[in-house]
Amino acid sequence: MSTNSDESLHFFTEWIDRYLNFERTPKKNIFWLDTMKFLCEKLHHPETYCPCFHVAGSKGKGSISAMIAGILEEKGLRTGVYTSPHILDFKERVGYGNKPFEFEVYRQSAYELMDVVDSIPLEEFPAQRPVTWFELVTLFAMLCFRNARVDYAVWEVGLGGRLDATNVVQPVCCCIGPIELEHTEFLGDTIEKIAKEKGGIIKKATPVVCARQTDEAYKALQDIASSLNAPFIQVEKNARISNTVYNIRHNFCESIKNNTLKDAPFITLDADISSPLFQKDVHVALQMLGDVQVENAALAALAVKHVFPDIDESMIGRGASRAYLPARFEMTASSLHPNIPFIVLDGAHTANSIHITMKTYRHIVVALQDKLHESMQKPFLLFACAADKDVEDIAIHFKDECSRIVLTRPGNVKQSDVQRAAKAFTSEKIDCTVIEDYEKAIEVLFDTANKERVPVLVAGSFYLVAEVKSYLRNLQL
Repeated sequence: MSTNSDESLHFFTEWIDRYLNFERTPKKNIFWLDTMKFLCEKLHHPETYCPCFHVAGSKGKGSISAMIAGILEEKGLRTGVYTSPHILDFKERVGYGNKPFEFEVYRQSAYELMDVVDSIPLEEFPAQRPVTWFELVTLFAMLCFRNARVDYAVWEVGLGGRLDATNVVQPVCCCIGPIELEHTEFLGDTIEKIAKEKGGIIKKATPVVCARQTDEAYKALQDIASSLNAPFIQVEKNARISNTVYNIRHNFCESIKNNTLKDAPFITLDADISSPLFQKDVHVALQMLGDVQVENAALAALAVKHVFPDIDESMIGRGASRAYLPARFEMTASSLHPNIPFIVLDGAHTANSIHITMKTYRHIVVALQDKLHESMQKPFLLFACAADKDVEDIAIHFKDECSRIVLTRPGNVKQSDVQRAAKAFTSEKIDCTVIEDYEKAIEVLFDTANKERVPVLVAGSFYLVAEVKSYLRNLQL
């Protein structure tokens, strides 16, 4: 057995990669809970080890999970977080709120899971169905939480909710972020149907904290909560956000002028959140940027306050502010491209999330121009998306926003249709260049942006962001 953490985890990821991975190969009719329940029993019920929060939704569930974990850790609770996808490191999926677990936790959990699963003949599995990749990763997280002896866990739903592998947990609070039309071939073709799937995480007499929704989504979720006697808390009726402002660090502006950008966070999104549940306003200085993140913080604050009514509001604010996730409007820089003022990496891949990304970008540029007393050039955009995304609805949000656009593939994992994307952009009279080789596209765009001293925006796919982060990291090795 290797004592090197990377080698051991590589061995584990090679093992789970033998199983069907929905993230890479979407497939219908592979969702059920009986396999999870069967394996949880074989593993002596790790899903019941500690109290937990359960977070579903189309957007924001990763951010909400990170903020809840940050608040719990600020309270002094060892908190495990399960989230997806990972960008560069598999350990991003399972760890404490702000750092990985100790190596021994991963090693022990991996071999514990492998030994049990490999010992079970296929004919013993429910309906003789093979276990899936996501089920195994979820079980691995449960074992990690138990072996790390965490006090609390935060579970982000993978897809939907009702039949998601995480839905064997019994949470102290359910959280549901904004619901959009997504994965319609798996979750249903209306908001109401999708909301019913997301609302499948709601448990009997367990409080539900719900983000702003359409009327259809609200009704579907409220009906489920009512049938289960679960208190239903709407964020927009129980919290008010005020004094929202982007706080530009002075050293960030100096760094842009001197081409020495460093020391994240460069910018924080400051706001006050008030609620009848709070003794005083919660002040946040969020590292994750965008107005929607303040709404996510409000949801996280209400959820934790319902479970811990006596928690101090300043502790909530500090905890939410410490939360961070890569590729959610992540601002960075490259020492080998010193003339690029800054780089934004965002995994946004729906029309609404791209709209939010561009709105956030405009807010930050305005704040920067006010501080720098000079105008900033429009960014170069590197864009790619999977073949199943509605690129026709996405393209319009980049119109007149970027000085140059390069379209490519989002790496080798996801199927994509670059020519369809190009047609969508050109039909909106948006000039673009197609470079299907994503490695070449990244190199060309960054070299050109460096020569012309232009910011860079990367969007459309977490897989594309991962390739860009790998490119920037490898350059520095």
